[in-house]
Amino acid sequence: MDQFFASGRAVDVVLIVLLAEAIWLKKKGNGLVAIFSALMPAVLMMIALRAALTGMDWPYISIPLALAFPVHLYDLHLRRMGT
Repeated sequence: MDQFFASGRAVDVVLIVLLAEAIWLKKKGNGLVAIFSALMPAVLMMIALRAALTGMDWPYISIPLALAFPVHLYDLHLRRMGT
């Protein structure tokens, strides 16, 4: 189990689940922009986690984390406009 997490494979499983969720949301009739804005922060955080688990340099961790925040704010903006 240690190797499963240290290799980043656990993150790969989560990314596959997020892809399955995106497909499910699309089949439910959600638009691509809504799906993208809702799931992209999680994808970016998972990419940063994978970089950290596999010992990559700090830019590979900090850049996806930094990008997740504005995408999350955009998602909140879209949700507020939808209500």
